[in-house]
Amino acid sequence: MPPAAAANLGYTPPDGGYGWAVVFGSFISIGFSYAFPKSLTIYFKEIQDFFSVSYSQIAWVSSVMLASMYAAGPVSSILVNRYGSRPVVMVGGLMVCTGMVLASFGTSIIHLYLCVGVIGGFGLAFNLQPALTIIGTYFQAKRPLANGLAMTGSPVLLSTLAPLNQFLFDSFGWKGSFLILGSIVLNCCVAGALMRPVNKSVKPKPNNGSAKCNGAEAGEAAAADPGVQPAPRLSEEKQNESNCQGCVNKFIDFSLFKHRGFLIYLVGNVVMFFGFFAPVVFLTPYAKDMGVDEYSAAFLLSIFALVDMFIRPVTGLLGNTKWIRPRIQYFFSFAVSYNGVCHLLCPLASGYTGLVVYAVFFGLAFGMLSALLFEVLMDLVGAQRFSTAVGLVTIIECAPVLLGPPLSGALVDIFGDYKYMYFACGVLMLVPGIFFFIMHYYNYKKLDEERERSAAAKRRTSEECVQLELDRDDKPMDEPDE
Repeated sequence: MPPAAAANLGYTPPDGGYGWAVVFGSFISIGFSYAFPKSLTIYFKEIQDFFSVSYSQIAWVSSVMLASMYAAGPVSSILVNRYGSRPVVMVGGLMVCTGMVLASFGTSIIHLYLCVGVIGGFGLAFNLQPALTIIGTYFQAKRPLANGLAMTGSPVLLSTLAPLNQFLFDSFGWKGSFLILGSIVLNCCVAGALMRPVNKSVKPKPNNGSAKCNGAEAGEAAAADPGVQPAPRLSEEKQNESNCQGCVNKFIDFSLFKHRGFLIYLVGNVVMFFGFFAPVVFLTPYAKDMGVDEYSAAFLLSIFALVDMFIRPVTGLLGNTKWIRPRIQYFFSFAVSYNGVCHLLCPLASGYTGLVVYAVFFGLAFGMLSALLFEVLMDLVGAQRFSTAVGLVTIIECAPVLLGPPLSGALVDIFGDYKYMYFACGVLMLVPGIFFFIMHYYNYKKLDEERERSAAAKRRTSEECVQLELDRDDKPMDEPDE
């Protein structure tokens, strides 16, 4: 397996210039994708009373929205590979707007599941994947910084939407607020308009003597030689099967399931996402259950978002340093473990002051993890395969994203206390963090061994090429004169 970080794009990324405008567009698009479902939790208590439903039933609204966003990942990836990021993001903004407007006329909780959850979730998917993918086409050397800045959009919009939603609810009720939010998310269309495709200036490939000894070069030379007999043709059925597989792999690269680093990332993330979103979803209801007033409870989300906003670009800067980037997977492992420790300690917080302290430390942990979440995937599989990789990851992760908050809500319904939910989420985050530390140590060790073998093979090939050149030069001297 080649070194994951060494991605050959075939062109030189700008690493700046108009790329910063693309980062700003991704900032808006990613911000709405992640902040929008969280900000809607402010309406949960009132919607719960309006429809007379349980904690777990109301939790399905955000859960279905996030799960739809993740489940639509492969569809979004295919559309991005076919049409580019710009039109996909603009269509996604229109879909979220449509879902919120339809939800404002809702008469049952099922109506909200379909409109906010499914339609809105698909629209957010069409915002998230294109924004993540296009950053990798504009940046390589500064990619962790660019990803960190773009991911900062989530806490920035969350810190804005949380108090705004409370104000809208007090002024217009939850139905009128949904209508207004539908118009606000149309800003995603503006963000999509900024995502101009990168100008790919192709780098010339070096042509030296040693390259001719490469197996691929030799194969091409043999194919071009008319004296070489072609290989027997495949049967027509095998050719058709090969063509079908080629069409599928053109859009979705299933060979990623043989990629060691990708599998480590996937297994750990599936467990992690069972406890990833629930603590945020239930932070405001938890505060209200402790007797905190509505505005103070909503302000906890703002505190969380402000800390999150600060730490994401800082994490991007740290991840771009020469000390961390070569082993950035360890940094990600620490962030996952840190989240788990925060949730395990949350039930020890007493009163509003304790919740504020938890919101600060949770914001630090959540921001670090979010800033690195997709950067480490790109580090593992490379920028060229990232679009397909993120699509496959998100559709598999949609199950824990869908089930996580409702299962957590069910724990609250069963025990009548939020602390058991936070204990469970802490364990579900800490275990994958330890798993990542162990498996990435193994993966880095294997990568180093493979690099050494590859370097040794190149040295042998170079020596053989030199020997062939010497033999070719000595051969005419040994031939007798006629």
